[in-house]
Amino acid sequence: MTFPPRNGGDRPKRFSPRSSTTEKKPFSMRSGAPRTSQPVVPAKRAPNADGSEREGDRIAKLLARAGIASRREVERMIEEGRVKIGDEIVTTPATLLTSLKGVSVDGKMVGPIAAPRLFRFHKPAGLITAERDPTGRPTIYTALRNALPKDAPRVMPVGRLDVNTEGLLLMTNDGELKRALELPSTGIPRTYRARTFGDITQARLEELMEGIEIDGVRYGPINANLERSANRNKWIELTLTEGKNREVRRVLEHLGLEVSRLLRTSYGPFELADLQRGSVEEIPQVMVERFRKTLKTK
Repeated sequence: MTFPPRNGGDRPKRFSPRSSTTEKKPFSMRSGAPRTSQPVVPAKRAPNADGSEREGDRIAKLLARAGIASRREVERMIEEGRVKIGDEIVTTPATLLTSLKGVSVDGKMVGPIAAPRLFRFHKPAGLITAERDPTGRPTIYTALRNALPKDAPRVMPVGRLDVNTEGLLLMTNDGELKRALELPSTGIPRTYRARTFGDITQARLEELMEGIEIDGVRYGPINANLERSANRNKWIELTLTEGKNREVRRVLEHLGLEVSRLLRTSYGPFELADLQRGSVEEIPQVMVERFRKTLKTK
């Protein structure tokens, strides 16, 4: 894929979201009342039959890490009675387990938790970011079926790209990693390039750094820069951290621009680069682990 050249060094400085370091103070229902000294039971401990304590994790978290689905989707599966331990239906996502031995979903036994893996996928336009579409439109899994390596586990998309948007889509087998990458609170920047038609100035684009409200929806700071302009045809680069539904298109259309092409070029430190349309490339495990550590500090 060939992109138009970027401008010189006098462009505005790139937006870099700040991570908050403010610590939350203990909350008390009664103003000024001293906190009680009642013991707190660790969230990851539950008593055995003999009264002793054991280590464990919530079943929803374990199933997410095993790549079954995101934690929220797993909780929905549990509500629908689709998760069992042996012959017993799991009734709460807070059930504590030390392993997934004997756990099944929809009658299929769950395998052991594998190491988190992360893939770069160049999503073509025209594909739905979903596992299946009720109307029969092709999904990203249509392209992934032949693009993923043979030893690849079941993978889930990190966030979404709408049907007409192309570019970088991260895929992972780990529901917890997926959730961490998607949360706005982690402040992970996403960068897009848009080909537009209409009149706009750099000064108007810089106003987006203050955020903007459209039809009652508030969008956070967006760092937008004109890259190339030929009459009313323009390429604009935008970096944001929230990634709300159709955010880039809605903001640009609100500014009076028609978007004829939109592609995501980076997600955090991971870039589309020269990855061919429809291709997949695995991110080295050492990079994934290093990145996970930065998420914990945020």
